[in-house]
Amino acid sequence: MSEVNPASAYGYPPGGRRPRRARQAISIAVVIIVAVLLAALLAFCGRSQGGGGAAGGHARGRAGAGGPGGAGSFARGGRPPATVGVARATLGSIPITESALGTVTPLATVQVNARVSGQLVKVGFREGQMVRKGQLLMLLDPRPFQAALDQDLAVLAHDQALLADAKLDLNRYAVLKAQDSIATQTYDTQVALVQQYEATVRQDQASVASARLNLEYAHITAPVSGRVGLRQIDVGNQVTANETTPVTVVTQLDPITIVFPLPEDAIGEIMAHNGGAGLQVTAYDRTGANVVAVGKLLTLDNAVNTTTGTVNGRAQFSNADGKLFPFEFVNATVLVDTLQNQVTVPTTAVRHGPNGDYVWVLQPNRTVKQRPIKTGPATPETVSVVSGLQAGETVITDGGDRLRDGAPVILPGQGRPGAGQAGGGTGTGHRHHGNHQGGQGGGGAPSNG
Repeated sequence: MSEVNPASAYGYPPGGRRPRRARQAISIAVVIIVAVLLAALLAFCGRSQGGGGAAGGHARGRAGAGGPGGAGSFARGGRPPATVGVARATLGSIPITESALGTVTPLATVQVNARVSGQLVKVGFREGQMVRKGQLLMLLDPRPFQAALDQDLAVLAHDQALLADAKLDLNRYAVLKAQDSIATQTYDTQVALVQQYEATVRQDQASVASARLNLEYAHITAPVSGRVGLRQIDVGNQVTANETTPVTVVTQLDPITIVFPLPEDAIGEIMAHNGGAGLQVTAYDRTGANVVAVGKLLTLDNAVNTTTGTVNGRAQFSNADGKLFPFEFVNATVLVDTLQNQVTVPTTAVRHGPNGDYVWVLQPNRTVKQRPIKTGPATPETVSVVSGLQAGETVITDGGDRLRDGAPVILPGQGRPGAGQAGGGTGTGHRHHGNHQGGQGGGGAPSNG
C-alpha cells in the first residue's frame, strides 16, 4: 500500500512549501488586523479623555461667543475682526482752489543785437551773470564813430559862423532899409540867406546827434536787468548791425510770472474777486509736493481758447532766490476762496459705492456702520462732508475694504476682541480643575470677563 504525502493531500507541492500568493495574502491580512487594533486603541484613549476635551471645547465656544464686538462669529467660522485705522471728524477750513500746469514766463526776454557795424573789442560780462539795466555788455571799436562825430561838429561850427555873419549883415541892412538907403531886394536876399544858414545849422545839428548816437551804439548795454545768456561772438570779430542772430540774450528773472490755463467754469468765481487780481497763487514743483514760490494773480486773458475750453491766467512772483527758472513747467494753484467751519475727514475715509459716497463709522461697541454722506470741496489730504456726518464722530481710514455692517474691528494698539477671555477660560479650567470639571471652569470665564 503506497504512502500518501501530507503536503500533496492538502494541495501543497512536494517539499512542504506554500505558494507565494498564499504568503502575500497572509501578510496583508496581518497588516489589516494590526491597523484595526491600533485604531481601536486610539479610539479608546480618546474616549477616556473626551469629557475634559469636550468641556474645554465648549468653554472655548462660549468664550468666543461672549467676547465683545461679536467675536463669536469668528469662533463659529466667520471672518476674523479686521485691524483698522481711525480718525475723528473735525471742524476746519477748506480752501477752494484751481490747479493747472503752468509755464514760467519772464516779464522780458530781450535779444541783444548791435545797432551799428564795427569790430568787437571788448566783452563786459560773463555768461550767466546777473546784469543791471544799462550795464556795458560789449564794446565795438568807437574810433570811427568818434571821428564822424568830430567831423560833424566841425561842419556845425562852420555853418553856425556863417549864420552869425549873415545875421549881422541882416541887422545892418535893416538899419539902411529904414533910412531908405538900400534897395528892398538886397534886404530880402539877406533875409533868405539867414534862413538858409539856419536850416544848414539845424541839419548839422541832426548830423551831430546821429554821430553821437552811433558812438553810443558802439557801447552795447543791457536793455533790462536780468540774467545774461551765452554770447554768440568773440572779441576781434566784425559785428554787423541788426543781424538775425543776437550777440546774446538777457532774461528778466525778478519779478517773474507764470502763465497757466484755467477751466472756463472757474472764470465766474475768479472774476467775482476784483477780476481775479490779487488772488494768492502757489507754485509747486513738477511732483506737486514742494512749494517753490507764492505770488499773486495779475489777470486773466481776454478770451477763452475754444480748442481747450480754458483761459490763460498770469501770476507774478518775487524770484530773488532764482527758484523759478524761465520756461520750466510748474504746478500753479489759485486760492479762489476758503470755506470755514466745515466737517472734514481724511481723504482715505471716504469710499465710493454704487449708491454714492459713504464712510464707515465706529460704534461704541467696536463695530462699524456704513453711513452715506454727501461730500463737498476737498484738498489732497481732507474732504469736507456736507451732510451725513457730525463733527466728533470716528471714521475708519484704513482697512475698510473687508468691512460690512456690524462687523467687529480691532483698533490700533488693541488685541482681537474676546481673545483674552477665551484663552483665560480654557487655561483656568485645565489648571485648577480635574479633567471632568475643566469644562465648567472654562465655560464660566467669559461671564467673569
